[in-house]
Amino acid sequence: MWLKGTKLQCVAILLVSLVLTAGSAFAQFQDAKDSAEPYVGQQGKDVIWLPSEQGLVDRMLDLAKVTPQDYVIDLGSGDGRTVITSARRGARAMGIEYDPKLFALARKNAETAGVADRAQFVNGDIFQSDFSQATVLTMFLLPSLNMKLRPTILEMKPGTRIVSNSFDMEDWQADQTANVGRDEGCAGGYCVARLWIVPAKVEGNWRLPEGELRITQTFQMLSGELFLGNRTTPLADGRMNGSQIQFKVGDILYTGQVEGNTLKGTYSGGKQGEWQASR
Repeated sequence: MWLKGTKLQCVAILLVSLVLTAGSAFAQFQDAKDSAEPYVGQQGKDVIWLPSEQGLVDRMLDLAKVTPQDYVIDLGSGDGRTVITSARRGARAMGIEYDPKLFALARKNAETAGVADRAQFVNGDIFQSDFSQATVLTMFLLPSLNMKLRPTILEMKPGTRIVSNSFDMEDWQADQTANVGRDEGCAGGYCVARLWIVPAKVEGNWRLPEGELRITQTFQMLSGELFLGNRTTPLADGRMNGSQIQFKVGDILYTGQVEGNTLKGTYSGGKQGEWQASR
């Protein structure tokens, strides 16, 4: 009986030793993983990190017509390439990144690229950050996240350009879409650039000297009627481009600008002149 008990004690000691060894090995592995550099495919707060290919970044900024007068904000800026590319074009740019290691990597990359004076980064949550001052907003997020951001985006200043890598905003149709080929520097599965321009809100009734203009708005698309005396004519081809408006009434093309509670511009076609409406 003593011998049998001794064997059991030895087995127990061996099992404890194995558990401790395995635990130590796992801890060392976890420490190594925690201290490792960011890697493509790593899990983040809302999405995995999958950087946009440079050719796609270039096309996104081309669609947005980024100039040195712009302030570009990238939501989920990863290694900083979109922000850095914007800064290289002379724009002031900022990236918002939740992962602290990617945040640190992006800052290092901006310094290496020599654009740290124009490319800044914030370690934060895009859903708790203020990006309302951007003139151009860039992102590579899942459609569900785009939709979560959409109400905030639609409240941004009319004319703000929004560019997304591949993913859309459901029934808010993009103003422009571009496919980027392998020869342009995009060989992966995410090679579509989409552009939206935040539209001014013009839905409602507008008074003209000779009648009334009633506008119905769905994002940038417009419909409605023009009431002149006893005659009602539907609007056609109506749309917004930021604060710029255009629509047709019969053969007459109306173009103009939103200035607060005033629409003003010119019309052309069978006749030409200026028009103005207020609400």
